[in-house]
Formats: sequence, structure tokens, C-alpha cells
Amino acid sequence: MELPEMESMATAIGVSVPVLRFLLCFVATIPVSFFHRFVPSSTGRHLYAAVMGGVLSYLSFGFSSNLHFLVPMLLGYASMVIYRPYCGIITFFIAFGYLIGCHVYYMSGDAWKEGGIDATGALMVVTLKIISSAINYQDGLLMEEDLREAQKKNRLLKLPSLLEYFGYCLCCGSHFAGPVYEMKDYLDWTERNGIWKSSEKGHPSPLGATLRSLLQAAICMGLYLYLVPFYPLSRFSDPLYQEWGFFKRLSYQYMACFTARWKYYFIWSISESAVIISGLGFSGWTDSSPPKPRWDRAKNVDVLGVELAKSSVQLPLVWNIQVSTWLRHYVYERLVQKGKKAGFFQLLATQTISAVWHGLYPGYIIFFVQSALMIAGSRVIYRWQQATKGTLFEKILTLISFAYTLLILNYSAVGFMVLSLHETLTSYGSVYYIGTVIPIVLILLGKVIKPARPARSKARKEE
Repeated sequence: MELPEMESMATAIGVSVPVLRFLLCFVATIPVSFFHRFVPSSTGRHLYAAVMGGVLSYLSFGFSSNLHFLVPMLLGYASMVIYRPYCGIITFFIAFGYLIGCHVYYMSGDAWKEGGIDATGALMVVTLKIISSAINYQDGLLMEEDLREAQKKNRLLKLPSLLEYFGYCLCCGSHFAGPVYEMKDYLDWTERNGIWKSSEKGHPSPLGATLRSLLQAAICMGLYLYLVPFYPLSRFSDPLYQEWGFFKRLSYQYMACFTARWKYYFIWSISESAVIISGLGFSGWTDSSPPKPRWDRAKNVDVLGVELAKSSVQLPLVWNIQVSTWLRHYVYERLVQKGKKAGFFQLLATQTISAVWHGLYPGYIIFFVQSALMIAGSRVIYRWQQATKGTLFEKILTLISFAYTLLILNYSAVGFMVLSLHETLTSYGSVYYIGTVIPIVLILLGKVIKPARPARSKARKEE
């Protein structure tokens, strides 16, 4: 049942009533997360997190949303109870299988393009939490010397209670848009252990960091609303677009994708505000004197880092940061055999998992395959840069790397935005597949032009 004022409000801001309802619940995660700080006991805080997450989901998507969350959550928990040695692998396939089924049933991308919304986006976040919980519980059986640093940090030695598990998965509506965080961190925060334990430094105030995130959200939404009438995605199927020259079509691709990104910046800034104000966003103290609190646990995007990225390899570190971290820890690193180095297979497999997680639209698949090519091409440029350090050619290659990232990212992102195979291939074809050809050429050149390896530097380690 809708309030009569909602329709007029939705019309006034140019969205549908379901989207308005979602936005109101999404913004409500900020005060809901704030009040979590004042719940007196750890059991009460787990209960509050689970209940408020369920209530916000119900108000936003309806009763069916919570049923969709419950199915993979309960199956994942059951796998941890029944068969711990392989519960991570079992849960991975169960949770992803259920998510894929929902993607096929709802085909949410079409609804999102037309202004609709459903619970699939929230289910995507819950899926990652379910899988990481099970994998970390499975890791708890392994010897410490067999684990990577991330596994040592995040593994679970004992089974979380069902209430703790539900609180983690649904925490105060953080499943709406993330960020994804670890069960171990959630438990420490809720129970006031680890860095959240009382100390002589006291409890840091989240107010300043929250206000900065909210200001960033307002700026991002303002810029998006200003630009979107000039650069609508519908223009790609407009006959006028095909009449333009090559460079005008290429520049329009850049501006359309540049515009669309500000919507995501807004969403992640709001979710960051909610996690920060709850206290969970706290990630420790700086080494400065006096020490200052850091609030980057909830950070999901570095706006300037994306727009001014000097290398495509940097993009997973600044865009959808927490999901990129999840993919690295739970897919990419686990596909690398002990004693061997990661290669293009691990990169492509990780990008394919990311594509399937987003949905089964051809545009998603093509975009993430393109991303694998983009990053592989960028690594070739990076190797050349390392071999020419301290020379003029290195500076030229740095500029080339920046231009390459700008071109290929925005070319590739069109597929992510338009989704359909026809529109994706039409837009790519309108610029002669330049963003596909260049990475492939670079990869092939990298096989031929193999510079001598320089001494292993700090920059190389970071790469």
C-alpha cells in the first residue's frame, strides 16, 4: 500500500514509486546504523542488525525479498554445520546458483533501465557474505603455514551462532549496496573487541568522516542529475548517433559512461556514510602525532582515483573496492596453485565470475572479458615502463598508459550500461572496435617485445 504523497514525490524527482521507496529505505540505513551504537549488549546488537536489515528489505522490496535472502543464507549455514571440510566450495555453488536463478527469473537489468527495482541487487551483496563466511569457516581447519595473510586474518575457528550469522548478512541494511566486509570484523565490532575495544585513545567520533561522505554523495548526485539529460544511454540506439563522425561517437561514449559513474559514486557514498556512523567503518589509527582515526573499511570508491587512473591495473583498487578485494581473496588467489604465479587464466576466470555475479546479460559478460583484456594490455605497458625507468620514454609511456586507461575503460563500460548484445556490439562497432583491438595488439606485442627485467622494485611489488 502506497502513501498518496509518494506518487507525487516520485514524479517530482523523476523516478518511479518503487525506486523512491528504495531510496528512502536506503538513506534510512544512516540513522538506523547510528542507533546501532547505543544497543546495550552484543546479543542485542546482533538482533538489532538482523531485524532492522529485514525490516528495511521488507519496506523496500516486499516480503518476498526476505524469503530470497533466507534460502541461500540457511543453505550456506547448513553446509557449515553438516560438512565443514568442504562447506566453502558447497556454499559457493549453492549461493551462486541461487543468485543466477534469480537473475534469470527477474532479469533485473531491464527493470533498472526502465526505472524499476527488485531485491536482486541486495541479494548480490548477501551472496558474497554467505560465501565468505563458509570459506573462512572451512579455512579454520587448515594449518596456519598453509594460509595466505588474508586467510589467517579472516578465518573462523568456531561456528558463528545463527543470530550472529543473520546479523552479519543483513546488518542494518548494509546489504542494499554494500560494502562487503568480513564476518571476523563484524563480530569484533559488535562485541567491541579488536580495534573497537576500549583503549586510552578512546572511541573516535565518526561525525566528521560521515559528513564528508554525505557531502561527496550530494555533489555526485548533483553532477549526475545535471549531466544525464545531455548524455542519455538511449542515444546509442538513436539513428542520429550513427550519423556522427568517429571522434564525436568516441567522445560521446566517454561522456555517457563518465555521467553514469556518478550515480554509483552517490550510492557508495551513502552506504559508506551508514557504515562509518555505525562505527564499523573504523579501521584503526594513523601513525601520526597525535594519531588520527582512519575510516576506510567502508570505502568502496576513490572518485579521483578512477577518473585519473594512470593504469588499468589500478582500477580494481579504486572502483567497487570491497567487491574487488572479495574477488581477489576468494577467487583470484585461490585459483593460483602453490608455488606458481597467476596468469591470464586466473584474471579471466575472476572477471567471468564478476560478470555472472552482476547478471547474465551479454553486456556484462562482454564488459568483464574486455576488462581482462584491458588489464592484460596495461600490464604490457607497465613492463615497458619498468624497463625504461629514468628515461624520457618512461614518461611517454606513462602518458600512453593514462590515455589507454581512459579510452578502453569508457569504451568497455558501454556494454555494462546498455546490457543487450545488439546495443553493445553496435556501440563497439560504431568506433571500429578500437577498445578491443588495442589491448589485443598490446598483448601480442608483449609476446614479441620482451624488455629485460629490472631489479625488483617497490613499484613492481605493488603491481
